[in-house]
Amino acid sequence: MILEQKLIIIQEFINDARLSMKQDSILTEVILSHNHQSLGIFKLDWNPKKGNYLDLEGKTYSILEYRHHYQYQLGGYRLKRVSLYVQKTPDIQEKILINGRWILGNINCRFNAHSEIVTCAINPEGFCQTCKFFEPKEDDRIKN
Repeated sequence: MILEQKLIIIQEFINDARLSMKQDSILTEVILSHNHQSLGIFKLDWNPKKGNYLDLEGKTYSILEYRHHYQYQLGGYRLKRVSLYVQKTPDIQEKILINGRWILGNINCRFNAHSEIVTCAINPEGFCQTCKFFEPKEDDRIKN
């Protein structure tokens, strides 16, 4: 009987902790990856992941890495804040969603990087419309 009461109390504590974590916004520091400059600390109402895009003050950033920082409180560790390491994303209008990932640039080009960060292996920050290196992909079928 006492064991059952303890288990009920523990389960209620866990449920309360989960509820409070869902209701709280995540305190998130956004840091430029190449020079480690902090862009500020924000409260986000979603859980950012690597490869997601983040819009801040009219600019779009690609999330390269994220780190969780925990703090010990009564009953265990609690997520205190998240650090996002980002890179400014060029204003690319040509992107396509393939298998849950955004691919930048013209996917019909032989040199497309198939990346969420850079458009092209030869011209990483360039625009496909004006690129002098554009070459159509060879047909993937076996030629006889």
